[in-house]
This record gives sequence, structure tokens and C-alpha cells, in this order.
Amino acid sequence: MREIIFDTETTGFDPLTGDRMVEIGCIEMVGRVMTGATFHCYFNPERAMPAAAEAVHGLSDKFLSDKPLFASQADALLEFLGDSPLVAHNASFDFGFLNMELQRSGRAAVDIGRMVDTIAIGRARHPGAKLSLDALCTRYGIDRSHRTKHGALLDAELLAQLYIELTGGRQIGLGFSDSSGASIEIETTRISLVRTDRPFRAPRQHQPLPGELERHQAFVATIKDALWTEEERRAHSPSD
Repeated sequence: MREIIFDTETTGFDPLTGDRMVEIGCIEMVGRVMTGATFHCYFNPERAMPAAAEAVHGLSDKFLSDKPLFASQADALLEFLGDSPLVAHNASFDFGFLNMELQRSGRAAVDIGRMVDTIAIGRARHPGAKLSLDALCTRYGIDRSHRTKHGALLDAELLAQLYIELTGGRQIGLGFSDSSGASIEIETTRISLVRTDRPFRAPRQHQPLPGELERHQAFVATIKDALWTEEERRAHSPSD
């Protein structure tokens, strides 16, 4: 199954009050394996960047001033997204900004039914635990040492690794590539070593024959200084 893992950076928290999306990073995953295909773009938000938002992602007014408007990249983005499920961390936030930008550019909104929220998955797996991307990466041992600031594509890469862990880990399948570089997914299968096609046979009763008991007792009598005879002697001797 094809899925898109994505993340956004914005000028603030609420697209309904004028905040805009300034970056989107998308990663293609097929059968829980990253294919290497990505979509990444910065956008000119046509408004000033608040200092608090710039402190989070480092995207300044000067850096974004020559970047394209969202409307000019909308068709390329929609083509990359296709009709695949869209996976995001706190997905309602990213969907809200994505759909607002699509609405501004005269495109139809992305169906909310395609939304997969890794926070919801994390909450179901780890009730009461911290559910930030950083906290869950720490829980699953995902290296984020290179993440000094938020970045849409970098965070999508971390989220792709986290999504794999949250949905079963690497044991889901083994990823290989053929000579052309195309991803090949080999599903693992549990193999039972218990045969079910054999007829039932009642267990046999194993009883020693009289001759076998006699031979055993004769053999035991030949053992010198046996531990059990010493213990028996001590048990019947007067106490000191």
C-alpha cells in the first residue's frame, strides 16, 4: 500500500486567523518501506514571519521572500499526494493548513478520511505517555541528533521511521531493491512446526519388565560408596 508521510511548517497555529504554510515535506512509503521519492517545497507566505515561529523553524522573511507562492506548486503537490493515505503527527494541524492553502488557490480540499494521525496511534499504544515527536523518537531509539530546528522534510523523515515502529516495527517485512533500484517487499510468514495431519495416537504406558528391575537392582548393588547409601546410613545412625 502506498502512503505519504508529511509535515508542514507555518507562521503560527491557526490558518483561520491568517497564518500560512511556509514549508511542506512529503515522503513516499510503499508497504511500510520508504521508496526515496519525496516532495519538498518552501512557500512565500505573503506576510511577516512572527519571531516566535522563526525561532522554531528558522525560516526568516528574507529566506522566504524569493520562494514561490503555494498556488504555483499546488498541482505538483497534489500529483505527488495522489489518492494515498496521508500520515502526519497531530494530523489535524497539518490538514488544516494544507486544506486552507488549497482553498486559497481554488483547489478542492483533501478528504479528511485520508488522514492518519500518529499521535492517535501513539496514544493507543502508550496511554499517558508523552506523545511529542521527540518523546516518541526517544522511546523507539530513533536518532534525531541532527535535528537542531524543526524542518518539514527532516521531521517527515523522522516520522516515517516512527510510523514504522508504531505500526509493527521492521519485522513487518524485509526491504530489498532490484537492479533498477525499485523497492521489493518480502513479507515474513510465521511457520508452524506442529503437524496437524497425523492421526491421534494415545500415549503408551511404559512399565519395566520384572527381569529389567532385577538387573537394575543388581547393577546398583555393585556401586561402591554410593551417595544414596551414605545418606541412608546417616539417617539411621544415632545422633551425636
